[in-house]
Amino acid sequence: MSEPCAIVVLISGNGSNLQALIDHSSEGGYSIAAVLSNKADAYGLQRARQAGIPTRVVDHREFKDRESFDERLVQEIDAFAPSLVVLAGFMRILSSAFVQHYSGKILNIHPSLLPAYRGTQTHERVLEAGEKEHGVSVHFVTEELDGGPVVLQSVVPVQADDDRDSLAARVFVQEHRIYPKAVSWFASGRLKMQDQAAFFDGTRLGVHGLRENSA
Repeated sequence: MSEPCAIVVLISGNGSNLQALIDHSSEGGYSIAAVLSNKADAYGLQRARQAGIPTRVVDHREFKDRESFDERLVQEIDAFAPSLVVLAGFMRILSSAFVQHYSGKILNIHPSLLPAYRGTQTHERVLEAGEKEHGVSVHFVTEELDGGPVVLQSVVPVQADDDRDSLAARVFVQEHRIYPKAVSWFASGRLKMQDQAAFFDGTRLGVHGLRENSA
């Protein structure tokens, strides 16, 4: 039996998506080699320790610029020799050198139906625009912020009485469902990035990747 795919997860906060990844790791064919954070008080580090996963803290405030921070981050990540780097609420914009170093081997999750609503405050912006649909996207990371090839999306209907919190709560549920799924696809070799596009089972995915409707 082959060894599970080793991943390193980067976090900055609560780590709810990390917990979903931990919970599904045995069935997903991947193992979390380490969890790294730029914040020593990130609750996600406790989640990792409770699961027996090694943790590291690289505080960005100790570095003169983004590039030097990312250089150190690469050193810490590479010590665990992962096949995939997974961003799970990592609140740092990554340098070009970092992204190029792990090209085709970084996944991120973003709370919108990319390419719509890149950046922050997505729930508020969706409500202000009167959208009928919202959701979440898993995508490969490239040098373009929230612009890498989309792998998988889950569509969440916007309800008439939604506010920011109610909408965000339903999106969170879908985040925790689809992120482990996408990671397991990568671990099994079904998911790849090449020529700046995502491929699933050898088929090039379109702009929205694979799309599912939330239950």
